Amino acid sequence: MIYIIMGVSGCGKSTFGIFLSEKVSSLNSNQQPPYTHTHTHTHTHTHTHTHTHTHTHTPPSWFLVCLILFCPCVFTHQLGWPLYEGDDFHPRENIEKMSRGEALTDQDRLPWLLKLHEVIQRERSSGSDALLVCSALKHQYRRILLHGSKALTSPSETDQEIFPPASPDVFFLFLRGDYEFIYQRMVARRGHYMKADMLRSQFDTLEAPSDEENVLTLDIQRGIDDMAVEVERHLIDHRSGLPA
Repeated sequence: MIYIIMGVSGCGKSTFGIFLSEKVSSLNSNQQPPYTHTHTHTHTHTHTHTHTHTHTHTPPSWFLVCLILFCPCVFTHQLGWPLYEGDDFHPRENIEKMSRGEALTDQDRLPWLLKLHEVIQRERSSGSDALLVCSALKHQYRRILLHGSKALTSPSETDQEIFPPASPDVFFLFLRGDYEFIYQRMVARRGHYMKADMLRSQFDTLEAPSDEENVLTLDIQRGIDDMAVEVERHLIDHRSGLPA
């Protein structure tokens, strides 16, 4: 299962992703329980004192995934799902452009989206669960995340059948909020290259996902705990075979 946490800048995607990676760990039925291997060493000295040392090692399974993907930006909590921060995949040119207050074009975003598609495919092919933070503002961007460069062909009915707008193991979590609420958040935050003045361009670009795209829409004014509970219910229903 892959959850792509999407929405405009400032809606709280990264914060929710980090929080959610903890919440879903206990529901991860596809993964084996964390394996603990214990070594016990007993040393007996001449004064008949016996010292027993127990060392517990938990294999860093997600660090292995990190090495395989050559990606330094994987966070894990309680051996839960790995969280991929989409911003870390932007080329330097994109970061510099946004830092100057310039909106990215479709061409600017393309290499970034293709990199994220590779991450999604690697996780899917290994049967792993993962969380990905990505604005994914347009329908076409989301198609690229699912299908890569194949989604760049001219749209037709045949293409819609071959490259559908949804995948059974990928869901979009759309963090929805109104402009003023998110703008005030962005004004208050510090140290982020995306300034509040850029928010209007994000809303102008946004094409809200449709039901056929496997989307769960979350109202960001509800609070992070309530949002996480809704995702947990969605995950349980999905794995129980119930309609999501």
